[in-house]
Amino acid sequence: MSTDTVPERLMIFAVLKASITAIGSVIGRNTEIVLHDLDQPENSVLLIANGHVSGRMVGSPVLGGLDQDRGFSAVMDASAKQSGTDPVVIGDYPTTVNGRRLRSATVVFRDSSGHPFASLCINADLTGLNAAQAFLEQLQPMMQTTSQHPSEPADMELLMGRIIQDSLARVGSGKMSKQAKVDAVRVMQERGLFIVKGGVEKAATALGVTRFTVYNYLEQLRVDASASR
Repeated sequence: MSTDTVPERLMIFAVLKASITAIGSVIGRNTEIVLHDLDQPENSVLLIANGHVSGRMVGSPVLGGLDQDRGFSAVMDASAKQSGTDPVVIGDYPTTVNGRRLRSATVVFRDSSGHPFASLCINADLTGLNAAQAFLEQLQPMMQTTSQHPSEPADMELLMGRIIQDSLARVGSGKMSKQAKVDAVRVMQERGLFIVKGGVEKAATALGVTRFTVYNYLEQLRVDASASR
């Protein structure tokens, strides 16, 4: 390792460690983030979030990771080329650990001399998500069956008739006084009957008055409400 590249490597390591700490505080426990020092393969892991995914910890060797990890080939390619300084990114590839399927991604960082010195690996364990998806798929026919009835549109005529009958029942049966009719209109208004087309006409028929009388009752209710404020 050239001594000229030490300061830049330290700076990059510091940035990556801060980033992993921040990201690791919000991601799910099924996602592991690992920072490797590739020049220290025997204890390459400098920082790790959710190490339980692979069973690794700080100081673990670079070879103690995942099966089918394409990050190793990326490091080899970068070492062989020794040209360019841009990071090498390998996105979304399958890996396994202890028989569990993961989705992984790797970034290999190179210093100003082109030497790959660090890698950042992200490994998402999909075991729990796959199990949850399978469980939901098993429930799907049941969910479709039970969701049909609530989604069916209610019969508006039936609902309007129910509101009117409930309103009349609340103010009493038999011959109704004017005040009782006004009270019934108030209940109908509170239940939203008059925002529906035809509501005034249906209320008028039920009360035995004209629709203009219903409008007069509504105006009376508005004036009374304003006076009581």
